[in-house]
Amino acid sequence: MNLNEEAVKIAENMLAEDERLRVKAVTIGGATVVDCGVKAEGSFEAGRLFIQACMGGLAEVDFRLGELGLPWVQVATSHPAVACIGAQKAGWMIKGKDFTALASGPGRILAGKPRETYDKLGYREEAGEALVALEAARYPTEDVVKEVAEGCGVEAGDLYILMARTASIVGSVQVSGRAAETALYRIDKLGYDVGDVGHVMAEAPVAPVVGGDAKMMGVSNDMIIYGSRVYLSTRAELEVQDIPSTGSSAYGKPFGEIFKEAGYDFYKIDQGIFAPAEVCVNNPASGMLKKAGRVNLDVVRRSVGL
Repeated sequence: MNLNEEAVKIAENMLAEDERLRVKAVTIGGATVVDCGVKAEGSFEAGRLFIQACMGGLAEVDFRLGELGLPWVQVATSHPAVACIGAQKAGWMIKGKDFTALASGPGRILAGKPRETYDKLGYREEAGEALVALEAARYPTEDVVKEVAEGCGVEAGDLYILMARTASIVGSVQVSGRAAETALYRIDKLGYDVGDVGHVMAEAPVAPVVGGDAKMMGVSNDMIIYGSRVYLSTRAELEVQDIPSTGSSAYGKPFGEIFKEAGYDFYKIDQGIFAPAEVCVNNPASGMLKKAGRVNLDVVRRSVGL
């Protein structure tokens, strides 16, 4: 399998149906920017494909209309370590003049950002095309595009950049589609080998757009911290109670309030809050099945203003 090649196919299919998906192509420095929610309106289907591209085509993504009358996004993968940590995780800081964003997507594999991630996963790939995804309210400059293309080791004309701002339909969908990634990230931080996790299924409510980018940063995080459920199948014996956000000292308030109280400094926040609300873990070899945490719809309701 080659995650960049699969992701590029998804991006090209999105552009082939740009009117239906309400996305548009913009060429910057030779690269193809697929605007899914910066100036374009985007759509739920564009959000679904955005998630799939970020995960290198290694996930199934669906929607349902669920609790509180909100849409919920469901993501499943049988390659969680590579799909979630190797590709979907926002692990590459992109900086330029008047532009800063964290890059997700399988282009990170080509760039080795961060190198220790791929050393730990033992995963590499080569590709003539690359795809990254950026959550930002403006398009990157040509200098930024050049930096990303060079980092991925491809020509700018072979680089695809998916984009959506936080305060957009696709922005909300793709953040809620990170519940499984958040669980894998938490497991890694606890010192477990994410390679032991064989299958993951997760769901989270999709935040309605109820404000600008700053407000939506907090609201979209609340969808995972307080609204998400994750099921894991693993070879490891995990201390399941350590995984969900309920164990964090910051738990109980909407993330916007937590962030404000921390002086808008992520590093002053208990990192245990960056976790799914509820986790169920099965080890088929031992027969272990454990569950911890809980979905807290009261905070979700408060966050979105219901």
